[in-house]
Amino acid sequence: MGILRRVFGRREIYSELSEEMRAHLDEKVEDLVEGGMSRKDADAAARREFGNLGLIEEDGRAAWRWELVEDFWADVKYGMRGLRKNLGFTVVALLTIAIGIGANAAVFSVVDAVMLRPLRYPNSQELMALKQNAPGAGGLTTFVDGLRLSASMYFIYSEQNRSFQAMGVWTPGSANVTGVGEPEQVKTIGVSDGVLEALNVAPAVGRWLSHEDQVPNGPERVMLNYGYWQRKFGGDPTVVGRNILVDSRPKEIVGVMPRGFRIVDKDFDVLLPVSEDRGKAILAGFGYNGIARLKPGVTIAQANADMTRMLPIWMDTFTNGPGTNPHIYESWKITPAIRPLKDEVIGNVSDTLWVVMGTIALVMLIACANVTNLFLVRGESRQQEMAVRAALGAGTVRIVRALLVESVMLGLVGGVVGMGIAYGGVKVLMAIGPANLPRLNEIALDWRTMLFGLALSVLAGLLFGLVPALKYGRSRGAALSRAVAGRTTSASRERHRARNFLVVGQVAMALVLLVCAGLMIRTFNAMRNVQPGFTDAQTLQLIRIVIPDSLIKEPERVTRLQQAIQDKLATIQGVKSAAYGSDMPLEGYEAGWDELMAEGKTYPEDEIPPMRLYKFVAPGFFATAGTRLMAGRDFTWQDIYGLKPGLMVSDGLAREYWGSAQAAVGKRVREFSSAPWSEVIGVVEDVRENGVQAAPPETVYWPTMGVGLYGSKETQVMRGATFVMRSERAGNQGFVEEVRQAVWSVNANLPVASVQTMQEVYDKSVARTSFTLVMLGIAGAMSIALGVIGIYGVLSYTVSQRQREIGIRLALGAQRDNVLGMVLGSGARMALAGVAIGVAVALALTRWMSSLLFGVSAHDPLTYAMVALVLFAVALAACWIPARRATRVDPMVALRYE
Repeated sequence: MGILRRVFGRREIYSELSEEMRAHLDEKVEDLVEGGMSRKDADAAARREFGNLGLIEEDGRAAWRWELVEDFWADVKYGMRGLRKNLGFTVVALLTIAIGIGANAAVFSVVDAVMLRPLRYPNSQELMALKQNAPGAGGLTTFVDGLRLSASMYFIYSEQNRSFQAMGVWTPGSANVTGVGEPEQVKTIGVSDGVLEALNVAPAVGRWLSHEDQVPNGPERVMLNYGYWQRKFGGDPTVVGRNILVDSRPKEIVGVMPRGFRIVDKDFDVLLPVSEDRGKAILAGFGYNGIARLKPGVTIAQANADMTRMLPIWMDTFTNGPGTNPHIYESWKITPAIRPLKDEVIGNVSDTLWVVMGTIALVMLIACANVTNLFLVRGESRQQEMAVRAALGAGTVRIVRALLVESVMLGLVGGVVGMGIAYGGVKVLMAIGPANLPRLNEIALDWRTMLFGLALSVLAGLLFGLVPALKYGRSRGAALSRAVAGRTTSASRERHRARNFLVVGQVAMALVLLVCAGLMIRTFNAMRNVQPGFTDAQTLQLIRIVIPDSLIKEPERVTRLQQAIQDKLATIQGVKSAAYGSDMPLEGYEAGWDELMAEGKTYPEDEIPPMRLYKFVAPGFFATAGTRLMAGRDFTWQDIYGLKPGLMVSDGLAREYWGSAQAAVGKRVREFSSAPWSEVIGVVEDVRENGVQAAPPETVYWPTMGVGLYGSKETQVMRGATFVMRSERAGNQGFVEEVRQAVWSVNANLPVASVQTMQEVYDKSVARTSFTLVMLGIAGAMSIALGVIGIYGVLSYTVSQRQREIGIRLALGAQRDNVLGMVLGSGARMALAGVAIGVAVALALTRWMSSLLFGVSAHDPLTYAMVALVLFAVALAACWIPARRATRVDPMVALRYE
């Protein structure tokens, strides 16, 4: 007999068995009739000989049935009937569990895309970020994360390593593209030979940048990003071989990288060759990010040891010029710190995502506790049903299984609804998530998320169904006794213990979530109260303009063009002032830095003085930005064009070197021992360059044009500038268009890029904290709502079950205030127990979110006290309605009902 017939033709098989047994019985009756018996006696005799026909049919069916499958299917149908029969219960439980599953699935999709999946490179586990620490480089860690590679390091590491299949360096930047529509400033990444080979992603069109393309003064070639290729050239494959003007220089397009390709975590429009000249390389110039692919079998420890071996070779091969000591970098104690490229991409966002995932998981547990309580209440009303099933022979395993199948079915349906919620949740998360969230373009509701949702649905169904199943299905005797007792017995303490325990757990978990949310609120407030070094961010309009040397070579002409743009911007209606500098705080552009020596201070010859952040500003920049002048004066245009050796410093640097801002004015400093002296003409307040939560670095502000910086004897000028305007119209689309036209009226070939307000820049800098705060706030609101519902539901049910007891108490003279206090006391005890447990758990768990906090301790007593009081007050409010209902019980009605 075929398997399909056994599965889908059971009724036909059972009918044939019945007909066959009936035929045998009839044949026996006919034989007995032919032997002389009456048909009535023959029928009775045949039945006695055959035995119980029903049992025989059951035995015959048992030979053909799949007991486990059929019993399971029977449980499924039984569960479906039960859920349809009680639609109110089903809808409430379904929505509760669907919200929990949907929220968890949505957050999991983000966690999975960002942290769990491998990077989109072949054998990405072999890819490494080449990092270095320099604990001896004083001041460096205040504005950069570790020591990057210099061009000379790249040459030594790429030529003499024994650990890498391929190795290269890269650096982000920008360039002006003209001749293809309006002038546009595009995002670029400069890549050396070895970067594309290490990543090993084939181009969609054309070829990679080759070794020949990296030769200085050789053929100028570029590659395009897939999105830029589609946007500017409509995906035309014949673009390969054509030229585009990049910074006013024609460059040949040799290839297009595929859709979604990024260099580590950076997007780009155009890939440029680095083209470093080995013969001109020096030790310094630590501005490159390194990437490598390990050889098979090589570990990170072995690769670190290999780079350590090459450091002395690097110092023996290159110098910083005549008369310099190449081994002075030994004082920096440079140590390789290679780490997987995936860790580099993720960064410290993992702390945020795990905290968010943990909080949403707690919401799921609270939802399960709520549904468990609903099942317990429903179980009380089904005691007679369980008793009848037990009396008819259903064993404990069968009853428990039937109840678990019902709860798992509810969980699965909740999972299906939850996936719909998750789809919307992913959209919301991508909308409110920080723009700098890594791998944002990879987040999707895919099969992995679906599988997670399925597993969570089954687990949730088992979790909230297990306690009621064991409680009401474990004993026939218990079921019978409870059924017989019915309403005539007041609810015992044991019968409420499980529900009370679950409510206490809900309150405890709600408190943990609310404490986390409270700590993030305190953090956000602390960050908002920090003076970042600028004022009224919403009134500051920023634009970015780069003037390449291929467009204008002479430094003074560049400065005069920049001044003309500044003056033109200042004439726009509503603009109070305009200025420019290398960048505004928090913008995230690559920072310059070097040592700084103060006159009158002694520095050991075998050590490098502390590193300082270098920035460049034009006259009026600080006044426009709202940065306070602490002492001295600002730059003037006479200082700029006269190339006067003056500079400004931050208040922190002034206090470190000379004790106060006032004492710093007039002092002299220089970049290194052979550099000319420069006079400190002014001191400005400390500025939070790297985020309001990071300490402000000691900063040196140079004029936008000068001589002698970075060891050069030629006049240098800042070519990439952020222009800032103070206006109440900032952010207005019409105002932005006027700004563009003002710039193009001065020079029509200059793209206007990075158009944004300072408020937008600030919001991006705190976006991760805002995202965490919103998610914890949502989780906290859900948890407190579920906790209140849990307490209210348990007390309401308790009051309904204790009506006879309350009626007797009132009949015997108890005051209604005493009844009110009794019910409120019951709820208050559960709330207090939950708060106490929650505080203990929160004290243990919140230390894991310490890295997300600012200006507040993970064990902040004010936060804990306020959350505990608020939660307890809300819980008491939830107790009030059932308590008031208890006081209105009519003793005669309650006793008559019983």
